[in-house]
Amino acid sequence: MQDRYHQGYPDHQSYLEDDREPPLDPAMERVRRKMMRLLAVSIGIMLIGLMAVLVAVVYKVNRSDEPQTPEPRSDIPGQEAAAPVPPAIIESEIPLAPGTRLLSQSLSGDHVSLETLLPDGGTEIVVYDFRTSRIIARMRLGTLD
Repeated sequence: MQDRYHQGYPDHQSYLEDDREPPLDPAMERVRRKMMRLLAVSIGIMLIGLMAVLVAVVYKVNRSDEPQTPEPRSDIPGQEAAAPVPPAIIESEIPLAPGTRLLSQSLSGDHVSLETLLPDGGTEIVVYDFRTSRIIARMRLGTLD
């Protein structure tokens, strides 16, 4: 009955038959081995990179988010270090004409730049040094006639 089943299909092979492929020629076998070696090296490099990324993520997650403040230390041996003193509050008053309105301000180092609208409608930029409590520049903005 099995012969009658396979009669119409001469190229059909039985599961019981040995269906091994013929061996490759030596040149193709060398190419196949090189490709397998390249594949193994590539996978190894990818795994090392993945491990490095995972280690970095775990390190970042486990690191404390609080900034570590170093303890004060003295450069003189045997002397206790004093705690850092916070800067003093600077209080000063900027002299402006009565009726002047502040449009904008900008801070850069020890200087404050103020853009003001004068009572006569003009605009003036005042640069003030708050450490020395003095105006260091006044620039009136206007149009050229």
